[in-house]
Amino acid sequence: MDRWTETALIFLVALGLSWLGWLVIQRVVLRLISRRSDFWGPLLARTRMAVQLALIIVGLSLAARIAPLTVDQTATLRHVLLLSFIACLTMVARAALQIWVALHLRRFRMDVEDNLLARKHVTQSRILQQVGSMLILAVGISAMLMTIDGVRQYGVSLLASAGAAGLVVGLALQPVLRNLFAGIQLAITQPIRIDDAVIVEGEWGNVEEIGGTYVVIRIWDKRRLIVPLSYFMEQPFQNWTRSDATLIGVVMLYVDYAVSIPDLRAEAERIVRASALWDKDVFALQVTDFRESVTEVRILASARNAGRAFDLRCEIREHLLAYLQREQPGALPRRRLEVETPPNTGPADKTLAEKGILQMPG
Repeated sequence: MDRWTETALIFLVALGLSWLGWLVIQRVVLRLISRRSDFWGPLLARTRMAVQLALIIVGLSLAARIAPLTVDQTATLRHVLLLSFIACLTMVARAALQIWVALHLRRFRMDVEDNLLARKHVTQSRILQQVGSMLILAVGISAMLMTIDGVRQYGVSLLASAGAAGLVVGLALQPVLRNLFAGIQLAITQPIRIDDAVIVEGEWGNVEEIGGTYVVIRIWDKRRLIVPLSYFMEQPFQNWTRSDATLIGVVMLYVDYAVSIPDLRAEAERIVRASALWDKDVFALQVTDFRESVTEVRILASARNAGRAFDLRCEIREHLLAYLQREQPGALPRRRLEVETPPNTGPADKTLAEKGILQMPG
């Protein structure tokens, strides 16, 4: 038997033993662990290919010691297997992080009315998961590159040379690093969370997704506004659900001076109390200003979230408009015109002047 045939047989036996090892893990270990743990079972199921590759790497590494290979061939093969093993560890670490986050978020529900705590944990976990995945990937690639002498020496010389190349690289990486640190700061301080109602660049919507470098705002008309992550650390914006989802809706009315405020207040209170959108907390009707030809009336009514507050405001406007048209038509805004006539004008001329048919002199 020649050397290459012996080497091939040794490697085939190593592959067969690796496959048998995976069958044992799949049929025995995986079943036992999945019954007792919610973490290890899904981890092995999700990283099936990585575990199989790791077993093959271990088998081939043992076979490389037995097989009649030269020193250079053994070193090359073991280096390739080392790179593959680091890649497997990186895949397993990222999968473990994803499963841990999923298990953590399983305790919180987003489909309830008061989901402030759930939004807090979802936002924090998703951002930290993305940052952690990027760090794991960076560590894995760095570990693979550090096993190559030429690349390692080049990296050391590049870091040591604090010249123009270092300045260019620093400027090129500045937006990425700024967004990365902004993501970490956002996960800790949480100025925004998933499903928060915000006003950004004059647009009202909800936070739909927080990525590694950007935030997706779902605008009320189903458009999507993409905003850099660093925007929320550097620019002012409105967050309507920062600490509480409850909002006070404001309805402004402009009515004639002939309006009956007590009757209007009683009707507005009846409308608000009869609405299923009101949270039974805040209601008020106040005269806030006198304009040149109208009276400014402000109505306050609270609701459990921004969407219900908007619908409640629309409902109040609709019912009050019908009430004014039906019960107080004289309270609708109108312009008055006073016609002055000379003292010697007859009754007929006054009547025509009041109707606007005759133009009086002077």
